[in-house]
Amino acid sequence: MRIPYETPPALGREFIELAPEVVAVILLTVAAGWQRASVAGDVNANAGEVLMTERLRDGMRTAQKSSPLKLIILPGTESRSKPNVVLPDGRTDIPLMLIEIFLRTQEHDPHAIIECKRIAGSDTHLCREYVVEGMDRFIQEKYGENHAVGFMVGYVLAGSGSESADGINAYLKRVSRNRDRLGASDSGGGPSSWESRHARSTRANPIALHHAFLGFSG
Repeated sequence: MRIPYETPPALGREFIELAPEVVAVILLTVAAGWQRASVAGDVNANAGEVLMTERLRDGMRTAQKSSPLKLIILPGTESRSKPNVVLPDGRTDIPLMLIEIFLRTQEHDPHAIIECKRIAGSDTHLCREYVVEGMDRFIQEKYGENHAVGFMVGYVLAGSGSESADGINAYLKRVSRNRDRLGASDSGGGPSSWESRHARSTRANPIALHHAFLGFSG
């Protein structure tokens, strides 16, 4: 029996744009996954970032089973920023694949990437790391070179998600990067969701980053 795959795309790497409803489902899956992860006794503000991310990934996998979106939540993996890069030059935290996009494009690399960082609005070092080792990986095309949308998760160690966004924006202001500031989101991802838009160096298309700030109970 012949499997009715869709027609392959034209030669060249297709630029992947996610519809607003897909972005919303991904953000809601992150929120639902974290709610499940938070019940684990080892997930707290003192846990390591790797453990937090593994628990979040497990929670997202459980949450997405009831989602209409056919989403594959992959393990963290070494990645290549561009097809002509031979050796991996990055490691993505939570790569996502969408069956519909794969059938249409035959794109084997992730269709969306979630980068995870610890954050606290009062901690200038963590705010800098969130930008330099998180956001900038998308802006400089180390991650999601052919993506119009990227995702950031901030594990809020102290204070609120709003205070975390304020701390990140304060750092961006200090380094004269006001254009990269985080603003309120209308993505449907809930009250802890923020958004930023960024120009990229080698591509005319900007990238939109969606930020989910996840706190700890207790």
